[in-house]
Amino acid sequence: MHAITQALLFMSTHKRRWVYLSLFLISCFAAFQIRLIQIDTDPENMLPQTHSARVFHNNVKTTFAMHDAIVVGAIAKNVQATNNGIYTPKILKKINAVTDHALTIEGVVSQDVMAFSTVDNITQSDNGTLQFSWLMDAAPATQEGANRIRDAVERLPLLYDTLASSSGNAAAIYIPIKDKNESYRIAEAIRTYLQSDNSINQNDVDWHITGLPVAEDQFGVEMFVQMGIAAPAAGMMIFILLFVFFRNVALIYAPMIVAMATVIITMGALIGMGFTVHIMSSMIAIFLMPIAVVDSVHILSEFSDRYKPGENAGNVISEVVTHLLKPMLFTSLTSSAGFFSLMLTPIPPVQIFGAYIGFGILLAFVITLTFIPAYISGMSEQSLIKLQTALHKKDGNNTSVLSRAVGYLRYVALNFRGALLIGVALLSVISILGITKITINDNPVRWFKADHEIRVADKALNAEFAGTYNAYLVFTDNQKTASASQLLAETTLPNELDTWKQQTLESIMLELPGNRLGQLSTSIDDALFSDFSDEAMVALDGLSQRVSKVKTQSQVFQTPEALTLLSDLQHYLSTQPLVGKSQSLSDVVKVVNRELRSGEDKDYLIPTSQAGVAQTLMQYQSSHRPQDLWHFVTPDYRQTLVWLQLTSGDNQDMTALLKIVDDYFTANPLPEGLSYQWAGKAYINVVWQENMVAGMLDSLLSAFVIVFVMMVLLFRSFIYGVLAMLPLTITITFIYGAIGIVGKDYDMPIAVLSALTLGLSVDFAIHFLARAREIYRDTGNVDETLRAMFDEPASAISRNALVIALGFTPLLFAPLVPYITVGVFLASIMIISALVTLLVLPAAMVLFKRWVFKES
Repeated sequence: MHAITQALLFMSTHKRRWVYLSLFLISCFAAFQIRLIQIDTDPENMLPQTHSARVFHNNVKTTFAMHDAIVVGAIAKNVQATNNGIYTPKILKKINAVTDHALTIEGVVSQDVMAFSTVDNITQSDNGTLQFSWLMDAAPATQEGANRIRDAVERLPLLYDTLASSSGNAAAIYIPIKDKNESYRIAEAIRTYLQSDNSINQNDVDWHITGLPVAEDQFGVEMFVQMGIAAPAAGMMIFILLFVFFRNVALIYAPMIVAMATVIITMGALIGMGFTVHIMSSMIAIFLMPIAVVDSVHILSEFSDRYKPGENAGNVISEVVTHLLKPMLFTSLTSSAGFFSLMLTPIPPVQIFGAYIGFGILLAFVITLTFIPAYISGMSEQSLIKLQTALHKKDGNNTSVLSRAVGYLRYVALNFRGALLIGVALLSVISILGITKITINDNPVRWFKADHEIRVADKALNAEFAGTYNAYLVFTDNQKTASASQLLAETTLPNELDTWKQQTLESIMLELPGNRLGQLSTSIDDALFSDFSDEAMVALDGLSQRVSKVKTQSQVFQTPEALTLLSDLQHYLSTQPLVGKSQSLSDVVKVVNRELRSGEDKDYLIPTSQAGVAQTLMQYQSSHRPQDLWHFVTPDYRQTLVWLQLTSGDNQDMTALLKIVDDYFTANPLPEGLSYQWAGKAYINVVWQENMVAGMLDSLLSAFVIVFVMMVLLFRSFIYGVLAMLPLTITITFIYGAIGIVGKDYDMPIAVLSALTLGLSVDFAIHFLARAREIYRDTGNVDETLRAMFDEPASAISRNALVIALGFTPLLFAPLVPYITVGVFLASIMIISALVTLLVLPAAMVLFKRWVFKES
């Protein structure tokens, strides 16, 4: 190792141009890859594509033809003036115009748009049959016409409190989209229309746009902007701090080049290897920028102490790097280990984030080891003299602010050891209690500040409607029945039907499983009108009867018993405050049954026979939107869903709802053969949060053990290994205890901070313990050693803590909450871990000095 180091230092100090050229070319190549950047903020991608919950969720979307939707809401102003809410000719005309515009936008699933003008009013005609008419074929010209629309909506449970609020003050337009990654573009097109059309943009209506797809996609756009602002701002902050510390612009170019090269190469490698930039990986630049200069600050601090005018800078910097190599290597290894541990989590974006931050830290170490010596050895003697003068300059009888602060820390650390240890012990107990109060919760809408238009819209529309968050409870009949291909294969048919049989088998296999019996029935019906022999016709008729019997027996969710089960569940959920509203096939059947019979509420019920249910469903398919039926049930009636509208997208609320439903079915068991499973974005968010928490805990524990072993190996001492782990243990306990006490939700950014805490908190301890051991070997006196530790070593640790902590402060001004969270807590982590290192470590070393200094 020593030989390799000396070879690198010789090359760096004697072949400087080769070092500069190599770093320049690698950085340029990496920068060229960044042009391929792709942004991804879809929380679904927090789970692997093969995860069972994600696979089922996507299967449900395909099976029931569900699409992610943008919600456009109109809330009437000055309601008390007319007392008609949104039901006025003027406002309904605006809603109609916005709907018509949305239908023209590319990427919108126009046939599934839900608005007053695109849904049916179901009524009883004069001859006792059903009449399907557009709810609002054209915007009414009179208040009487507007009132008719209001009365119709209130009679349709599928629309009431979904399309129009129960207060009558708000209306919604649900705009399903083909690709959720296009939601920002489509939402922007609607916003532009709302703002540009003077007939729409008036003072009688507040327009809002929300929905999880919009929130996620808009976050991606704003995240990209934030990347371009925060990283340069962090770089500028670090530059200013380094200038304050070293007062030499030429010198501080070196650590800035190290930081910039590290960020460019790391991001270029990530993007060049085909990874998308997720919310986690978007933070790589802002994480690496301060971390990359840590080793440089240690080198510059010690170089300024050792260098004397007239000495060869190359020789001095070589001595400094050789002296600091072991602690720098181990701090880099432990920091990277903390982030590499994130690869143990089952969350792909977190794995990528951990891998590339870990790579970036090791890359920064290599660049520092080669570039900093090359740069300093090439500086003029005049610049180096200015550096030393600036660092050791005294203003009258006072030293610099940093030196005075370190002096105060020394006084406290050396004179109040017992009080410090008792205080830390008490804080640790309180912190552990705080940790027990942590709540795991996240919600993509909350990634925006409270005054952001997405948050404002979310709050306004969820206050008016049953909810803009969706969850799906999917019921499946698991009983075995003969399949279409099995019926076809088991039936003996005349030879003349061989070609028909083969073609039919091929056609049914192209269908989804739920459609195959229906496709077989259609093929048989077509064949019965063909020119086959009487024998063939008899065989086909027999096959047709068998298929009909199997279909009837297997169509579980066409039976009154199954629909009553759904209706009872919905009635129970309506009593739960977490559920704004639920809809299912039973609602469709009850509405149609009411209008088929008397049109009165007494007939708003489920028919008593399967044939009666089938009749209502057949009638419903005569509407303008027959495809809506298949959003609730599969064509074979063996799988159905209950659509739940929730006013909250918080994970803790969805988790509570899961338990409510589980408890309900524990008390009311499903019939044999039926099962239920969850889908929907609100549920997927819960799944990846649970995976993240469990994965983060595993990675933290494993990394903690690995770092401890590394510390024991580094110092060749068990007691030093324990001392090295003390600052990070106290810091992690304190930070997460504070999170629980203040009530901050444990979300994705908070979870990842544990890796940074582990990696960087131990850095300060390594430098402190390594230098303390060396000084004690020279002095042989404990008190003298600790006093000496508060000279250059403590100053270097303080500089690094300030550089990293203040380097993240630009995040505090971000418009996105996760960035603010990271900025606040990372700054806190750095300050706390530095203070624990400088205050608690000396006290602990004295308390156990019999073992600590004996091993030195």
